[in-house]
Amino acid sequence: MAIRVTQVVPQGSAAGAAADTVSLDFDGRHRRRMMLRTENGEDVLLDLAETVALADGDLLITEEGRKIRVIAKPEALMEVSAADPARLARLAWHIGNRHLPTEIAGATLYLRHDHVIAAMLERLGASVRFVDRPFNPEGGAYGHGRTHGHDHGDHEAQDHHHDGHHHHDHHHD
Repeated sequence: MAIRVTQVVPQGSAAGAAADTVSLDFDGRHRRRMMLRTENGEDVLLDLAETVALADGDLLITEEGRKIRVIAKPEALMEVSAADPARLARLAWHIGNRHLPTEIAGATLYLRHDHVIAAMLERLGASVRFVDRPFNPEGGAYGHGRTHGHDHGDHEAQDHHHDGHHHHDHHHD
């Protein structure tokens, strides 16, 4: 029977030192129930009442009261910047139109590594750099701290528009 984690203590709480750590990517930090392997090689069952967005430094508390610190694992990301705020806003609009999870860090956007999207952004005037760092995208407008993207198959199909058949006639008398 695996050790169960049933409680999470947010980072910064005076909860004491952790006995072990677990490194999780963005998707792994947004779960309710899953098996985890700690850095010491121990299998632990995350078994929470509801899905929690785990942050770097949070503590997982086992039923026995042991503490396991969460480490946000670096991921292959694109660091996107622009020459000016207006261009960055346009880039953000195009990214949002494709429902891509995005982290906004000042004048820099971070997205998952994707050469097709990188080429599109560069055509739109972005500077794109490939980096490895933890990923903490914005929460969705209707979600609880997480953006739920949807897959359209190939990237060319992602060039869809939500304004499809909206026509506005302006009559002036």
